[in-house]
Amino acid sequence: MTTATTNTCPECTATVPTAPDLRVTSIVVCPGCQVELEIICLDPVEFALAPEIEEDFGE
Repeated sequence: MTTATTNTCPECTATVPTAPDLRVTSIVVCPGCQVELEIICLDPVEFALAPEIEEDFGE
């Protein structure tokens, strides 16, 4: 039986549910502030703000 766990958003401290099949570098969205969070550790689950994707413009 698999169960979801919950953790806290580092941006707004809302509760963020996580599925048991996630892995490091997975991206989840905070239901409170809609920010994208990257999982940086699994035991215990820790979040960091996901890096912004920057445009290259061929430079």
